[in-house]
Amino acid sequence: MSKIQKLFTDHPSSVGETYFEHLVCAAGYGFRMIFAGFACLIHSIFPFLFLTTASDLAREITGDVESRKSECSSPKQAEIFD
Repeated sequence: MSKIQKLFTDHPSSVGETYFEHLVCAAGYGFRMIFAGFACLIHSIFPFLFLTTASDLAREITGDVESRKSECSSPKQAEIFD
């Protein structure tokens, strides 16, 4: 495997995922964070909208990451999430 390929596969494989599995998961978190950010911005102008959307999404993402962390088989893998 070339050094370039390793750049794209080392981290995903260290958390038990393929490159594409990791891409989908990380992109999902990213899009949810972007949505939460827009919800915060809209809420700042219209405080009666999106009352708990951003905090709910933050808790959901944190819960997902924590559950993935506990699925890691070794302490070294769990450190990657910290």
